[in-house]
Amino acid sequence: MRLLLDEHYSPRIAEQLRQAGHDVVSISERSDLRGFTDPQVFSFAQAERRALLTENTGDFLEEIQKAQTDGLTHFGVIFTSPRSFPRGTNTIGIYVRALDLFLSGHQAEDALINRSTWLSDSA
Repeated sequence: MRLLLDEHYSPRIAEQLRQAGHDVVSISERSDLRGFTDPQVFSFAQAERRALLTENTGDFLEEIQKAQTDGLTHFGVIFTSPRSFPRGTNTIGIYVRALDLFLSGHQAEDALINRSTWLSDSA
């Protein structure tokens, strides 16, 4: 599975996951993607055949619904919440461990096709 990290996640998460052998890109490390609207982020993820990691549940549930209504394929959305996965420099390792476990268990590019899920600390 290829993964795109939404803008609010540290690019260090993507760096460490790439070091572990995963295909992960962070919007924060790509100047051409910074400032994209949620529909643009969703479209970019689909164009690159990437699942998306975000905590922006409301807007991306809407994008998933639009894709379903329009009969379009998406490669999945993985949600987190600041309650179960607080963001900060001291929690980067928590994200890396959970995502490494999740990605290792979902290696096929289409593992989340047309689905969404919540990241858990036990993936």
